[in-house]
Amino acid sequence: MNMYDNENTVQKSFDDHYLSEDLIQAQWAEFTELKKVISEVFLKKGSPLTLLDIGIGSARIARHLSAIPEMWKMIEIYEGTDNAEACIKLSQATAKELRIEDKLKVHLLDAIHLDQLPKKYDLIICTWFTPGNFYPENFPFSEYNDSSKRFDLSKNEKFSSVFSKANSILNSGGEIILGACYIDNDNTRKKQEQSYLKMGMKVITNASDSFTATKEQFWSQRFTQEKIKAYLPFVAPENIVFTALDPYNYAMQIRIKK
Repeated sequence: MNMYDNENTVQKSFDDHYLSEDLIQAQWAEFTELKKVISEVFLKKGSPLTLLDIGIGSARIARHLSAIPEMWKMIEIYEGTDNAEACIKLSQATAKELRIEDKLKVHLLDAIHLDQLPKKYDLIICTWFTPGNFYPENFPFSEYNDSSKRFDLSKNEKFSSVFSKANSILNSGGEIILGACYIDNDNTRKKQEQSYLKMGMKVITNASDSFTATKEQFWSQRFTQEKIKAYLPFVAPENIVFTALDPYNYAMQIRIKK
């Protein structure tokens, strides 16, 4: 079962009424940083970019970029993937509403199969905490709350596989942008739990976990810089750049350069 299969829960996860102030601020902070990256990569390439949005959701980033003519002109094609039919419908509705269907294309595709896409991209983005949603296939949602054994995330094979495949379809000189990503600390954990509770979900993890999960099969991991480097062994450490998105150690953006 996909964590975004429930359309009602999907709508809540995109509705500002259910979002904490920290989440809303992270949205805008990451978008500000993303605009800088797009401009930099565009100037370096010297022509409009091919862009892939992993976990496009409601096409929020495309909506905001298309509202800024100078930024939208820097993008030749904006493609998105999502493995939830509800999100595909939302993003298609956004494209139709904004009349950007000529540039915005979406694919119903699990990110684990990114290498099936037929082209390469100058910029690959995975925004607003989506990088933390790639949970191991064998995670026991139904039993975890009652178990004394905690889940080991020294490795996350799914995360590593997704972004290894993203790297394989990235043009030389391009970048992969991850985040906002939660930073692993107790204060952030508590804020994650509060957000899920506000949406009416039941949290099944505790303070000893480096991720927050719910009975409804929502999952969101927190990261340290060291863990990101360990998860991306195919990237030279000097090609990974971390940018704080706030002054209180809540979220960060990660730039992976090729």
